Amino acid sequence: MAKQPPPTINRPTFEYFTFKGPHRVAVGDLAPAGLPGLVFTPSSGRRLPIVALGHGWLQSVDKYADTMRYLASWGIIVVAPNTHRSLFSSHQGLALDLSRALRMVAYGELGGGRVRGDLRRLGVLGHSTGGGAAVLAAAKDQQIRAVVTVTAAETKPSAIQAAGRVEAPSLHLIGAKDDWAESDGALIAQSWGGPAQLRRVKGSGHLGLAEGTSFINGILGADSDKKVQHATRILASAFFIRHLTDAPQLADQLETKVAGTKVLDPADPDLTPPLDAGDLANAAML
Repeated sequence: MAKQPPPTINRPTFEYFTFKGPHRVAVGDLAPAGLPGLVFTPSSGRRLPIVALGHGWLQSVDKYADTMRYLASWGIIVVAPNTHRSLFSSHQGLALDLSRALRMVAYGELGGGRVRGDLRRLGVLGHSTGGGAAVLAAAKDQQIRAVVTVTAAETKPSAIQAAGRVEAPSLHLIGAKDDWAESDGALIAQSWGGPAQLRRVKGSGHLGLAEGTSFINGILGADSDKKVQHATRILASAFFIRHLTDAPQLADQLETKVAGTKVLDPADPDLTPPLDAGDLANAAML
């Protein structure tokens, strides 16, 4: 067997991702291209992976700026449509916008032509109902090759049912104190048609990934959480680099322990208790 070359910043092993990557990051507005939103890119690069981020219920995409910046520092173009943010917004509409945003970036020239994405390296990352929308997008868009959800919430149409049609590898983070959608992420992982890893983040509630505060925190009784933000940035960066680029050195490392998280078995029945009336009401609201 050929000896593996040593890890470097351009060939990182998992522990590298506990820090920001080596790329300078530029931020742009997606609106001139016809879709409200933000795009975070490395300052230069070719054949870069592209990840679309789905925001949570009533959240603006600027609530995820630091997470998007972290991924971009690792050579990933991150695009976030700022659409479908109303009280009764369309989950399927956000899913379609995620796919649309991926292609807008893939066919566009960013940074004056210094940055080019690769249509063969597409992924989605979603939080809350945006996590459900990311699943809906992957179920319809066969070019999406990697999916990450964070405290995902059930959607209409059902993300749990759609998960069974997705063969792309996936990572699902659930919150130990998520009182609004505690079993939805586990059910999505359990239903997944391809490889799926499920992790619980200690002490995290439903809105942990969203940065800062807004009126919705008071409505749901959930706060921004540095623990889930840090875990998401590490795991999502490594996951997307592993599955969207040539990074065989990461193949066996995504089972690695990350502080404050625990890998779970999606088939564990204790993770997916039967829904009661309150659960159904919460799902409808989210």
